[in-house]
Amino acid sequence: MYKILGADGREYGPVTAEQLRRWIAESRANAQTRVLAEGATEWKPLSAFPEFSASLVTVTLPAGVPAMITALPPAPRTNSMATAGFVMGILSLCCCWCCWCGYGVPFNVLGIIFSAIAISQINKDPQTQQGKGIAITGLILSLLGFVLAALLVILSFATHSFEATGHIRRL
Repeated sequence: MYKILGADGREYGPVTAEQLRRWIAESRANAQTRVLAEGATEWKPLSAFPEFSASLVTVTLPAGVPAMITALPPAPRTNSMATAGFVMGILSLCCCWCCWCGYGVPFNVLGIIFSAIAISQINKDPQTQQGKGIAITGLILSLLGFVLAALLVILSFATHSFEATGHIRRL
């Protein structure tokens, strides 16, 4: 039979060795818990009793640490909006160069929107989301596609106006 001193300074017991092992398993007692064995005159830490060493090995925690198991944080994943913004940026440039008619503009707009949303989401939760570089690249590509589309439209109008006034000779 044993008596223990609780964290509140009160004396509990007498309890059996089996009850004390249950308290260890429930984290109600640990290696630093003061114990008085039946017939003894000196309080000792629970770790000083060899009969409880097997129970303490699996449960021993530093003093003051709560006995709870916490899950590891999830591994960061690439933000899907960042990927979508990057793909839209690439498509906007491809459509800008291939199709001079401005078919890349919807991709430009979508690329800017997706990339901006991704940057905002990543900034709010950087521990679980990554891909800020991809989002920024998608934003730059989309803006570059807009600029190139605007230049091509201006160039197209300028060419048509020169042709209309006769300043450019056809061969």
